Amino acid sequence: MKSKLNLNWDIVNKARECARNIAEDTQKFIDAHTTVAIERTVCRLLGIDGVDEMGVPLPNVVVDNIKNGGGLSLGVAFFIGNAMLYTGLTPQQIAEKVGRNELDLTKMPMADLFDIKLAVQEVAVKTVEKIKENRRKREELLKKYGKKEGPLLYLIVATGNIYEDIVQAQAAARQGADVIAVIRTTGQSLLDYVPYGATTEGFGGTYATQENFRLMRKALDEVSEEVGRYIRLCNYCSGLCMPEIAAMGALERLDVMLNDALYGILFRDINMKRTLVDQYFSRIINGFAGIIINTGEDNYLTTSDAYEEAHTVLASQLINEQFALLAGIPEEQIGLGHAFEMNPDLKNGFLYELAQAQMAREIFPKAPLKYMPPTKYMTGNIFKGHVQDALFNIVTIMTKQKIHLLGMLTEAIHTPFMSDRTLSIESAKYILNNMADIADEIYFKEGGIIQQRANEVLIKAYELLREIEKEGLFRTLEQGKFAGIKRSMNGGRGLEGVVEKDPNYFNPFIDLMLRGDRQ
Repeated sequence: MKSKLNLNWDIVNKARECARNIAEDTQKFIDAHTTVAIERTVCRLLGIDGVDEMGVPLPNVVVDNIKNGGGLSLGVAFFIGNAMLYTGLTPQQIAEKVGRNELDLTKMPMADLFDIKLAVQEVAVKTVEKIKENRRKREELLKKYGKKEGPLLYLIVATGNIYEDIVQAQAAARQGADVIAVIRTTGQSLLDYVPYGATTEGFGGTYATQENFRLMRKALDEVSEEVGRYIRLCNYCSGLCMPEIAAMGALERLDVMLNDALYGILFRDINMKRTLVDQYFSRIINGFAGIIINTGEDNYLTTSDAYEEAHTVLASQLINEQFALLAGIPEEQIGLGHAFEMNPDLKNGFLYELAQAQMAREIFPKAPLKYMPPTKYMTGNIFKGHVQDALFNIVTIMTKQKIHLLGMLTEAIHTPFMSDRTLSIESAKYILNNMADIADEIYFKEGGIIQQRANEVLIKAYELLREIEKEGLFRTLEQGKFAGIKRSMNGGRGLEGVVEKDPNYFNPFIDLMLRGDRQ
């Protein structure tokens, strides 16, 4: 890609090196710890599902049993494998016995570690093969229907009822949507368990459950056949169950996951140690499953000024990129986030938005960037809002963004009606078609406003990354340098679920997914 911004690539490379050092320094802590969410994920990947007679998910039951027995530092796989050898039962049958208080996994005679690993490996390989098959199925469908070259139109459904979501999702696909995101119910990110089964009640969204994933995937496959396009399914892989939701998505062939290294810390007050450990395993799973991750830098601009704090978006994108690469996610699956969120009264605001978006495109040329519409300054004036969304659509096509979350003219008024979505799709399709090749026709004035702005943001991002490199990521988050939000290293939710690993700890899926065959 030929640079239109005349970026200082020496600065870009130095900034990326800082981000790499920040991620690698943090990775030392990550590698030494596990969490209750990671161990529940191992349970799910070993085939454990369902609830006990009190409605508690069996992965929670198993992990709580091991944690209460003081054994979590060895990992769930150790105790499940040992129980398989001792009882001859499957992981699911073992979990059910634990749920009935018929087994205590930490009080059983211990077999040889080699035999334990061998027993678990046999089950783990079958799960990994299922995820690989889902990946192959996605590629077959994309080949059948053809991969869309331009921006993917991304629409949200959020009724609270999975069956109503399906009706709206299929309608959106027929209207032209390429990606359907099922918004999670308010507060689910703070639950330290994943609800079970299909759900019909939720506030501001629908519960992320494996059954809901299965139902929506089936519905989108049906409408894909009808419209002759592969409709991608997106959900939210964040919060206290981040890796569990990644596993459920991998098992049910989701295509896109909101998966940010810092979002839960900043915007949900989840403990930073917990989040950073959890994000690593969640990203290993997403990377292996061929799922595109979307990061959440757009959220910074809801609490900070988009013009003044634009450099924090770039700094976070570079850090998110490095954490993703450490987890084995290729650049083609790292959907870094940003947003069209500057004050519409700002003189030349469109030029600054254009500079920011083009800068992201040039610095991350292989990334399927996710571009978010204006929300902060949507006032309820639907006519002005529709124009703001039109300008956002123009930036998308001028800078070759990939995942385009459609703005709604009724933003800040109510949950969008299907008619609102229709208008948004029509506007986006009109602009994207009428300006289809404009990105290849337009260059920016040498030393002009756009070039100057991009390089100014780049330099500030590099300076911030140098500070973070010196202080360390944990200390930086305590200081509130992202989104103006300060978080305590030992505060927030979920710290009690972080455990230092024993030397004999093992998680078979890390090796199989991070270093195994992806084909």
